[in-house]
Amino acid sequence: MVDYDRAHSIIYLRLLDAAKEGAAWEEVSKIVLGIDSEREPERAKRAYDTHLQRAKWMTTSGYKDFLKGSP
Repeated sequence: MVDYDRAHSIIYLRLLDAAKEGAAWEEVSKIVLGIDSEREPERAKRAYDTHLQRAKWMTTSGYKDFLKGSP
């Protein structure tokens, strides 16, 4: 876990909630990540995918570092 993860933990939670609810990635990228998928579809999809992947990692491994307060 790095400082970026700590700073974006709320975003990760919002992404996980949206994925669980079946929200469209286009909508989530605009609302949560602030990237308009109509104007920048490749960037929006890449950001959505990478942030969601990181969020999922946090639920399986990264949270341990978060709870310990480790860098």
